[in-house]
Amino acid sequence: MSRIRAWAAQAAGQPLAPFDYDPGPLAADDVEVAVENCGLCHSDLSVLNNEWMNSVYPVVPGHEIVGRIVAVGSQVRHLRVGQRVGVGWASDSCMHCHSCMSGDHNLCNQTQAVIIGHHGGFAERVRSHAAWAIPLPDGLDAASAGPLLCGGVTVFTPFVEFDVKPTDRVGVVGIGGLGHMAVKFARAWGCEVTAFTSSPSKFEEARGFGAHHVVSSRDSADLARLASTLDFLLVTVNVPMDWNALVATLAPKGRLHVVGAVLEPIPVNAFDLIGAQRSISGSPIGSPATIATMLDFAARHDILPQVERFPMSRVNDALAHLESGKARYRIVLDADFA
Repeated sequence: MSRIRAWAAQAAGQPLAPFDYDPGPLAADDVEVAVENCGLCHSDLSVLNNEWMNSVYPVVPGHEIVGRIVAVGSQVRHLRVGQRVGVGWASDSCMHCHSCMSGDHNLCNQTQAVIIGHHGGFAERVRSHAAWAIPLPDGLDAASAGPLLCGGVTVFTPFVEFDVKPTDRVGVVGIGGLGHMAVKFARAWGCEVTAFTSSPSKFEEARGFGAHHVVSSRDSADLARLASTLDFLLVTVNVPMDWNALVATLAPKGRLHVVGAVLEPIPVNAFDLIGAQRSISGSPIGSPATIATMLDFAARHDILPQVERFPMSRVNDALAHLESGKARYRIVLDADFA
């Protein structure tokens, strides 16, 4: 195989620059995908800046990849050259541990992240284990679908894992890259949806995404009026909140579920959990099967992220736009290596 051209950072805080590498022989269970589009996620920024202290440089970001298969390993039977697939946060898992054998590949402790110790999708090609390359269903706009493969499945997985019902009252905290997709999924799921945002300018947008109600996450009176009403509260932000006030919005047996990468501890009053049998939980991405289910659900209900497009050659401009907080609501890069 020829060398792969990409965009990479050589150290934390450095801009991305052209980079190329030799991918070596294609493993028997892997596929190689020619990148057409790749979403830009806040996790890319976190890895570029080594916020999680596990980055491996040079970093080629990009883990919301859509493209066509250009090569398959000798043991791959279910995918074919020319097929359009998506690759998200994970590019591999061990395939033999209890989690993998139970269908919970996303919980495997040997999961290989696409952008940590592996070169990601800000490139002309990327490699993945065939199980993590998910065929895109017909009817789903491939050019905008990339963010579904990370942000989308991150907010979709809890609906499946915790048996959220169409009759449930669901809250979504944060109307950003994750939250706006969560509102769309919750509405299509059949739930009564309340959006929480600190930005008054997003009230009408949240309603446009499907929220029945919108409240200010900074208004204690708004939060108090929701006391003991929500069955499921999905937290998509990565900043500290008034956690006890949010827990108080939960109905008996309600669950506060965290998918935003909050870096500070979450302090809560134990009696607020015990008295009403409430729960707090978290989850990562979904398994390959859950990703496929999510893509089918999105195609059926015409759910796509709201995106802004940049050519991949302007990746540093796109990163600056994301870091400024101005993105509405996800960024997709169009590969332009020709």
